[in-house]
Amino acid sequence: MTTTTVSPAAAAVQSARRCTAAPQDRRILRSKRALRDALIELMEERSFDGFSVNDLCERADLNRGTFYNHFRDKDDLLAQLEAEVMEDLERFQVQMRNLTVHELLGYRARKKPLPLLVGLFDYLREQGAFLHAVLGSGGDVGFGPRLRDSLCTNLVQSVLHERYRNDPEPFVGYYVAFFASAYLGVITRWIETGMRESSEEMALIAMRLFFIKPGESIKL
Repeated sequence: MTTTTVSPAAAAVQSARRCTAAPQDRRILRSKRALRDALIELMEERSFDGFSVNDLCERADLNRGTFYNHFRDKDDLLAQLEAEVMEDLERFQVQMRNLTVHELLGYRARKKPLPLLVGLFDYLREQGAFLHAVLGSGGDVGFGPRLRDSLCTNLVQSVLHERYRNDPEPFVGYYVAFFASAYLGVITRWIETGMRESSEEMALIAMRLFFIKPGESIKL
């Protein structure tokens, strides 16, 4: 029998989500899940501006009253779903703040994936359908920059040498901005190409990208 190992970071997100969901009525959760699935499908098919609340309700097999019991409009639905993802990612960011470049180098020297990054990619895979829709051409153009400015920026800052973390030198800010955008590109490409690589493989790729120099051999 094969046992699936869940990383501590991913397990913490799942546990917190269960605690938050417990008081809610199961019917409410089913309705919200149906609306989430319908939103993803319609965003992929028509783009976010190409459908109405009526279309959402028809696809989710729910009446408009049920929709308006929970959301003002489709923008409110999308905003709440995005907020849930950002809240989940905040738990990874807390762990990133305790990460050091020395710890990262240690895992790289042993050619082992950093557990925090494995957990992060596990979570991104779990949210893959939603992220594919929202980061795509028919999604929310503002979500990518928010993801970059929170998750990716925190990841880059966490592995800066301690003496640079609060350095006002302009170059440091540009360095962080450059790599944060690069890591958003890595996440986006992985999702767009069907998440073929495992979370462990992606963690190793992310770790290598921290240290590779322009012009250096990119063979992994």
